Amino acid sequence: MIRHLTLAIVAIALCCGFSSCQTDDSTYALIHTEYGDMKVMLYNSTPKHRDNFIKLVNEGYYDSLLFHRVINGFMIQGGDPDSRNATPGQMLGMGGPEYKIDPEIGAPHLRGALAAARDNNPLKQSSGSQFYIVQGQIINDEYLNTIEQQKGIKYSPEQRKLYKEEGGAPFLDNDYTVFGEVVEGIETINKITSQPTDSNDRPKQDVRMKIKILK
Repeated sequence: MIRHLTLAIVAIALCCGFSSCQTDDSTYALIHTEYGDMKVMLYNSTPKHRDNFIKLVNEGYYDSLLFHRVINGFMIQGGDPDSRNATPGQMLGMGGPEYKIDPEIGAPHLRGALAAARDNNPLKQSSGSQFYIVQGQIINDEYLNTIEQQKGIKYSPEQRKLYKEEGGAPFLDNDYTVFGEVVEGIETINKITSQPTDSNDRPKQDVRMKIKILK
């Protein structure tokens, strides 16, 4: 994307499921919207993305930006600075700082995953500011087997269990950097994805965010 997530076939080992990424010194952020708050944990295993996100949050970069792309059963995306003063119907999804972040690919796209958006650059470098949070769908073993064959990866029993019970978007695995997860307020995603959207997947009623670092 930034507007369109794409697939690529590469073999990179995935890290374990969500809870295994938590450490005593993990940093948390609170994403506030009118539909509720989401508390996210930032992964220490993705320090470039973690530190960049913290920096932008502390600068107030995300304040009043929109979740400009919302797809029910998939994800909510925001972080485009052009969205702050966007007019109704304005195309969004291409804005951001004048830099990209080198990939730190590893964690799977389970429900609640916080991941960095990107364009189609071959190095899989992330947008400097745009991110998405996975809503996803329940996944079965047959689909996971297909993803493993296509991408040369091997899901652990824990990852399979989470995909089958909680859901996610495994077709994005190995192609985008997941740098955190929602630990509280996952129901907020459902409320946002239930809002009507236009032909560009932008909510017809603006969904604004405000983010602060909790630690």
